[in-house]
Amino acid sequence: MKNTSALILANARIVDPVAGTDRGRMLAEVRIEGDRIVEVGSRVTRRPEDRVEDLAGAALAPAFFDPHVHLREPGDPHKETIESGAAAAAAGGFSDVAAMPNTRPALDEAFRVRGVIARGREVARARVHVIASCTLGLAGERLTEMAALREAGALAFSDDGRPVAEAARMRRALEWARGLGAVVVTHAEDASLKGEGVMSEGATATRLGLLGIPEAAETVAVARDLELAALTGARLHVAHVSTARAVGMIREAKRRGVAVTAETAPHYLAFTDEDVARLGTSAKMNPPLRTAADRAALVAAVADGTIDCLATDHAPHAVDEKMQPFADAPFGVVGLETALAAAITLLHKAAGMPLATVIERLTHGPRRAFGLASHGVFPGAPADLTAFDPDAEWTVDPDQFRSLGRATPFAGATLTGRVLGTWVEGREVFRAAAPAAVPALARAR
Repeated sequence: MKNTSALILANARIVDPVAGTDRGRMLAEVRIEGDRIVEVGSRVTRRPEDRVEDLAGAALAPAFFDPHVHLREPGDPHKETIESGAAAAAAGGFSDVAAMPNTRPALDEAFRVRGVIARGREVARARVHVIASCTLGLAGERLTEMAALREAGALAFSDDGRPVAEAARMRRALEWARGLGAVVVTHAEDASLKGEGVMSEGATATRLGLLGIPEAAETVAVARDLELAALTGARLHVAHVSTARAVGMIREAKRRGVAVTAETAPHYLAFTDEDVARLGTSAKMNPPLRTAADRAALVAAVADGTIDCLATDHAPHAVDEKMQPFADAPFGVVGLETALAAAITLLHKAAGMPLATVIERLTHGPRRAFGLASHGVFPGAPADLTAFDPDAEWTVDPDQFRSLGRATPFAGATLTGRVLGTWVEGREVFRAAAPAAVPALARAR
C-alpha cells in the first residue's frame, strides 16, 4: 500500500519573499506530501500517520540557491568533492548550488557536464547545477560547443577563474548564449592589470610589501562587458563584485535597460584590505578585499537591489595550501556554512535591512538572475525549505564544517543567525546539532 503520511512543520514563522510574507511572531503550520507543499495555515490537516516537526518559533523560508561555488570535482578531491560541498550547502540552508567550470579538466564538454550533474544526483544533499565553460580549457581561445553543453544541462556559461580576455570572443559567447536562452557569467578582471598582484592595491599592500591589484582590474572589465551586453542584447551576470565603481556602472546599465544582474559575496560586506594583516591567507580571495568605501557601497547596493543576489564564491583549498606565505597561497575561501549568518549579521542586524529582503537575496534574487523558477512557502510549491533561528548567536569554528575547506575570514567570529534544518523535495538533508543556545527541531510525533 502506498505511504500517504505527510510531514507537518509546526510553529513556524514563515519568511517568504516571493509571497511577500514575514509573519513576524505569528506562527503557522506547513503540510508536505511527497515533494510538495500542499497546505499552509494556522492549523493544517492532520492525520494519525503524519509526522510532526515542531519548529518552536523558528523562521521557515524557501531554501537558498548559491549560483557560484567551486566543488573541485573532477580533479582536486583533496580540496572538495561534490558530496562534501553539497553537504556543506545543505548545512548552510541551500537546496541548490551552481558549480563553476574551473575543474581539472574544465567543464567544457557535454559528457563532463552530464557527469557532474549525474554525480550530484547520486551523492549530493543539495541539487548541483553546472555552469559550463565559455572557451575550451578556459584558455580564452576557442568557444565551446555551447548548444551541446546547454542540451547536456548547463545552466549558464562562464570562464570563471579566468576572464575571456578578447572582446570579440566575449561578444560571440554572449550572442550564442542569447540564442540558447542562457546567461553568461563574467569573471570581470583585466588580467594584464592584475598582473602578479595578491591583494588590493593601496597603502596596506605597500606596508605589507605585497603586490597590489588595482580596482581598475575590475572596473575596466565590467565596463567592457556591460557594453558588450548592450550590443548583443544578451543576459550578463557580473560575478563577485568588489568595488564601488563597478556598482555604479551596473546601476547605470540597469537604468539603460541592459540585461545585467550581479552578485557579491558576504566577505566583501564584512572585511576590507586593512583586515589582511590580521586574517592572513583566510583573507586572500579574487577579487581581493577592497576599501571601507567599497564595502559600504556594496551593502547599499544589496539593499537597493543593484546587486541582485548573494553568492559565496565557495572556493575550498587544502589546509596546507592556505598555510603558505600570503604571496604563494592560492586565492579562495569557503562560505556555504556561514552565508546566512553573515548576511543576517551584516545586513539585517547591522544595516537594518528587513529579514525578508535578506532572504530574497539568497532565494528569489539568484533564481531570477539565472532563469530558475522561484520557490516559496505556499501550496503547490516544491518542499525545498530552510528553518533557521535569526537571533541565535554562535562562534564560527571551521573544524566543524562539512566542507573539506577550512579557510574563512569569519573563523572565530560571533555571528547571528543559524540554520536548524534543510529539506529538499520534502526530504530532510540537514539537521543541526542542538547546543544550549540554539533550540533544536523537536519531533512531536
